[in-house]
Amino acid sequence: MARPRPASGETIRRRPKDRKAQIARASAEAFSTLGFHGVSMEAIASRVGISAAALYRHYTGKYELFRDAVLSLGQQLVDCTEFADDAATEDPQIVLHRLVAALIDTAMANREAGGLYRWEGRYLRGDDQATLIAQMRTVHRRIQRPLCVIRPELTGRQRWTLSTAVLSVLGSIVDHRAKLPAIQVRALLAELADVVLAAELPDPADDQDAIEPHASTGTEPSRYEALLDESMRLFNLNGYRDTGMEDIAAAVGMPASGIYRYFSGKSDILAAAFRRAADRLSADTSTITATIGDPQDALTAVIDAYVARSFDQPELDYVYYSERLNMTAADQKILRNMQRSTVEAWVELVVAVRPEWTPGQARFAVHAAMSLVVDLGRLMHYERSVHSFETMERLLDLTLLGRYRLRATLPTK
Repeated sequence: MARPRPASGETIRRRPKDRKAQIARASAEAFSTLGFHGVSMEAIASRVGISAAALYRHYTGKYELFRDAVLSLGQQLVDCTEFADDAATEDPQIVLHRLVAALIDTAMANREAGGLYRWEGRYLRGDDQATLIAQMRTVHRRIQRPLCVIRPELTGRQRWTLSTAVLSVLGSIVDHRAKLPAIQVRALLAELADVVLAAELPDPADDQDAIEPHASTGTEPSRYEALLDESMRLFNLNGYRDTGMEDIAAAVGMPASGIYRYFSGKSDILAAAFRRAADRLSADTSTITATIGDPQDALTAVIDAYVARSFDQPELDYVYYSERLNMTAADQKILRNMQRSTVEAWVELVVAVRPEWTPGQARFAVHAAMSLVVDLGRLMHYERSVHSFETMERLLDLTLLGRYRLRATLPTK
């Protein structure tokens, strides 16, 4: 039986052919912006302009949407580098440049959603988690293959350090909203990638002596400090959502009710820990810039202090990127303003050392350097050795100064 024709003036509404692609884009951006737990099927449906019932015709639930969004981003990295598998006879330097260019294009195309695979991928289950790991390992090996030909002296550990570093630099643009013309972003990221991939890394056998953490200013941490420290450790270990107030209380050795003398809840603990860290970082930067007149010396001192702080509390940076959305909007705004102030202090030093860069270019480089500390720190398991510190500081020096300054001493406290 034929369908009735629409009355005069009526239009036939047809489902767009790219509906599933629209849903994929909307869900990836939603999960990246709000986190896995902060997104509902209704919210995604609203972004696409359809009903939740219509969304369920394509996906059985939120996890399936999330899995497809994360693995789609990982697959884009695999797909854009696939050409390297058939380029064994080509000039390895050209292949490496093509890989970097392809990864830059993919990062820029997914800037609104790229944080998803970097920070929310931990919510993948079983085989899905293994798939993401395999995707990233494929990309790493495609970078390392021409690198091996160009630099045969590199050890396996050094190759993984450099491939992690270059992916960190290129991926850093998804973690901030600084702006530059696209052509400048591409040129700057390519420049930073070249510098990182050419880095002369210390030999792992050179020095594995341990570096002690910063000396405590007090004999025993206060209950307030202990609550912050243990909370961040547990948030990193188990995730914010799966850590209860009872877990935090047990770690500190107090009843759960006692926590409420200090904090109104988990979100308040999270915000206080980040504010404390931002205050300390700001104080380090202010002290250094006030006491060291030479911009290059001040910048290297700022880098040293930042690396030392990160290794003192290795869970802090990762928890920030993965759990900051669990703070209130007001706390997120306060923290963004504090961090922006610190970034701008770094930018001022970088521009003084690199006058060929505009503040906008320096800002992208500063974010790339901060991303390196997180990604390389995780690769190194935040091992407190002279080798780890020197590797980290050398790559940050190269990223921000364009050269590595040989250091007479390394921090021992």
